[in-house]
Order: sequence, then C-alpha cells, then structure tokens
Amino acid sequence: MAFLVGVILALAVGLSASFVGFDRDRAFYPTVMIVIASYYALFAVMGSSGDVLVLEVVVMAAFVIASIAGFKTSLWLVVAALVVHGVFDVLHSRLFLNPGVPTWWPRFCLAYDLVAGIYLAWHLKIDRIHAR
Repeated sequence: MAFLVGVILALAVGLSASFVGFDRDRAFYPTVMIVIASYYALFAVMGSSGDVLVLEVVVMAAFVIASIAGFKTSLWLVVAALVVHGVFDVLHSRLFLNPGVPTWWPRFCLAYDLVAGIYLAWHLKIDRIHAR
C-alpha cells in the first residue's frame, strides 16, 4: 500500500506542478529533492537520536549539494539524485538505525523518488523543461 501511495502522490504532485506551471522554474525539482532529503533527519529528531541525526545530516548534505549542482548545471543530476535516493531508501535500514522512521516510509519514499525522477526525466527528454 505504501508503494502505491508513493506512486500516486508523486504523479499527483508532478501533474499538478505541470498543470499550474510550477515546474517551468528550474528550481522546482531541486527544491523537491532537498525536501525529500531532509525527512530522514526529521525522523532522527523525532526518534531523539542525536548520533543518527549527525549521520543523516551528512547524507542529506550530499543530496542538497547534488540538487544545487543540478540546478546550476543540468537537471539530469537531479534525476540521478532522485533515483539514488530511491536506492538509499531500500538500503537505509541496513545502514542506519533511525528509530523515528515509520516502517512504511522506505517503500513510500522509494516509489515517490523513482516516479518523480522518471517524471522529471521524461520532461527533460521531451524538452518541456530545459536541463540547462
């Protein structure tokens, strides 16, 4: 169920952003990626785990840097960051013991990240959004 909700929500956000015109600004998907990257740090705060928070912030910083670099150079880097974050979701529980992460979150976030990445890639491919 969490995976399906992630797919539906990513499609709803992507289609809404396209309909309204939010994604005409190249900053939209890098901003989405930065927000996505912040959730595991939020979960560490919720789980009162300071040690894990430090590790989560380091990983978050890598995704923030990738998002900024993608905004400045090519949105294909943001596509890559979204897909890599989806892989990170699958591996997260093997890498970190973050007590604040809901059990359904990795499946939800994996689905959201992959669909958002594919949606952005499609828009870049058809040149609806300019990569550079």
